[in-house]
Amino acid sequence: MKPVNPGRHRNSSSKEAEAVVEDTELTSYLRALAPENDPESTGTGKRFGEAQVFQLRMNLIACEQLKDAAAERNLSPQALAQEWILERLSWESQANSAQQRRHEEAHTDEFRFDADAWEQPVPR
Repeated sequence: MKPVNPGRHRNSSSKEAEAVVEDTELTSYLRALAPENDPESTGTGKRFGEAQVFQLRMNLIACEQLKDAAAERNLSPQALAQEWILERLSWESQANSAQQRRHEEAHTDEFRFDADAWEQPVPR
C-alpha cells in the first residue's frame, strides 16, 4: 500500500508538499477488503474459508435439468448442486457406518444355536 500524498495547497511549504503521509485508516480499510483476508473469497482460487472449490462439468441435458430443478425450488443451480452433494455425502457416511456396525457385530463372541438341536439326545 502506498502512502497518500496530501497534495499541494497555497499555504503549505514545499517540504510539506513533498512529505509523504500514510493514511492508516484507509490502509486498514483496504486491507480488510483484500480478498486474501476475506474467508468467503475465491479471489486466489485456493481458498474459500476452510473449504475447497470444485468445478463440475455436466452435459447440456443434465445442466438444463439442474437449472429447472433449482428454479422449482427458488435456488441457484450451484446451491442445489451443493445441497445434493452434501446430502449424498451424508447418506454415504451413514451407510458406511451402518455397514461397519454390521461387520463389527458379525465378529462378536455371541453365538446363536437352534433351540431344537439341544432337545435331541446325543448319540453314544
